[in-house]
Amino acid sequence: MDSNSLYYSLELVAGSGQTLNVEQRAALQTSLVILKKNYKFSRVLFWGKILGLNEDYFIAQGRGEDEMQDKKYLYSFNCMDWFLLPSTTDSMIQEVSAAAKGRFIGDPSHVYGQGESDEEKLESKVKEESRLAVTVHQIDEEVSVVPRGAFIKSPHGLVQINRSFGGLSDSEAGKLDNYLHFSEPKNLKKKSILEMADLNPAIDFLDVLSDDIPKGSWSLQCECAGRVCVLRSLFWLGLTSYHVPMTPQHGYIYIGDGTKNLDLPFML
Repeated sequence: MDSNSLYYSLELVAGSGQTLNVEQRAALQTSLVILKKNYKFSRVLFWGKILGLNEDYFIAQGRGEDEMQDKKYLYSFNCMDWFLLPSTTDSMIQEVSAAAKGRFIGDPSHVYGQGESDEEKLESKVKEESRLAVTVHQIDEEVSVVPRGAFIKSPHGLVQINRSFGGLSDSEAGKLDNYLHFSEPKNLKKKSILEMADLNPAIDFLDVLSDDIPKGSWSLQCECAGRVCVLRSLFWLGLTSYHVPMTPQHGYIYIGDGTKNLDLPFML
């Protein structure tokens, strides 16, 4: 959620229990402005919080000119002092998947290992900071959500905020196929020429949530007397996306333990 509308946005998702205390909100309001200036980001979003056994990680996301490609993530323990997360690589993802299990500790220097002995653990050298970077990356790749039309893609491939987006209508906002994954499309590339003919390449360049497998991995509800539409991921429990129909207001937040609900296909 955009740091410029943080207080307002947090109120919209409060029904999901996704909230912060007064001190944390005040600290974020100040520190995210400084973060934007220091790193020269186009804008800064409060991404969410990953719960640890000893400490929680607060996550911020900075964006550059290209809203989808130019992303950096930072973490903090006190919502004031921020540390840059390393960029993820395929090899890092494989190492983390093999070695890091269980709950986050809340210590970025904590080392995970596949073996039980100290020697084997030191050999793996998978630090919790790397695990945090991979987890945030995976959540963003799999369940970051935007309403259709909120972003526009230029003929040169640049993805930016669509300044003319006035929001989905009340009827559109209640349909899953009007919400898109804000990550590199996978299903879109599999569509036929006939299916692609009905799409507007300027705004239909992302995968729609209704194509997700298994069906039923999203919960879409209108709350606050229909004032806000809220999407919840059942794969990454704790991911909540919101959109206020007839306005450009939208965003998402993740507050959870950073583990994926792999049992979901058997639960539906």
